[in-house]
Amino acid sequence: MNRRLALGLALGAPALAMLPAMALAQAYPSKPVTVTVPFAVGGGSDNVARMVTTKLTERTGKSFVIDNRGGGGTNIGNEAASRATPDGYTFLLGQFTLSVNPHLYSGLRYDADKSFVPVVHIADAPTVLIVPASSPMKTVADVVAAAKARPGKLNFGSGGSGTSVHLAGELFKLQNKVDLVHIPYKGSAPAMTDLIGGQIEMMFDTSTSALPHIKGGKVRAVGVAAGQRLKDLPGVPTFAEQGFKDFDVPAWYGFVAPKGTPAEAVQWLNAEVNAVLKDPSVVAKLDAVGAVAVGGTPAQMGDFMKAQSGRWAKVVKDAGIKLD
Repeated sequence: MNRRLALGLALGAPALAMLPAMALAQAYPSKPVTVTVPFAVGGGSDNVARMVTTKLTERTGKSFVIDNRGGGGTNIGNEAASRATPDGYTFLLGQFTLSVNPHLYSGLRYDADKSFVPVVHIADAPTVLIVPASSPMKTVADVVAAAKARPGKLNFGSGGSGTSVHLAGELFKLQNKVDLVHIPYKGSAPAMTDLIGGQIEMMFDTSTSALPHIKGGKVRAVGVAAGQRLKDLPGVPTFAEQGFKDFDVPAWYGFVAPKGTPAEAVQWLNAEVNAVLKDPSVVAKLDAVGAVAVGGTPAQMGDFMKAQSGRWAKVVKDAGIKLD
């Protein structure tokens, strides 16, 4: 081989190596992208997923399909996504349970840390502590005082065992050394019905679920578990403002992908979602349901998930919770 030909081949090798990645970037996605949502249609997680994917389709002209796989405390949908072909055409709407389920269930058939790679942190929905509209409790201090005056007599409802709002109640009990009885429901809707009716004393709920009832005057919000007040609830102070620090409990939403998904696909979706989250119409829609747009890099999403897992592992252990 003459030297000129050899030199040309050597110089061209890096460019040739880049061709598959360039081809993927140019052609991807060439078919509909599936987003697995581990909840039934119509809930807060499903609404956030549809809100984002609808805007992604408008922005990119690409098709996104929502695959609702509810049940099993989100483990059914999580496992299905973990077993999907890692070709960049299946993503999972990961959220709070992805960080806490490994500590609640001993027989999971997926590994939350090893089965997925982080893509992007979409939004946070802060937890709100609510009471019936007729309740004499108007502040977080009132709730703590009532619980200490009647240990084991007051109860709190949640949308189910192991959910973010259940764990919020357990964290509240641990931090304030109060004895509240947890009453799990099959979803937040029946719990809300009993709260409005006065059958339960209080409830921790996500802002996306509670906001319409608070605005309608059916229940009263006594505190927001977030770093700042919600735009649509400017009159409700945070727990920290009321002297109860370190009670920041977000029900978070983000995209993750099956382990082995091409980095180019992850980066493409990350960039497009970040662009969508800067759209004023999307920010307004998230605000309207009590959610806060986040965004960021895959690495930031991964760090957040690890921190969440560590935090809730301790709460689960200290509260002695086990679901199998």
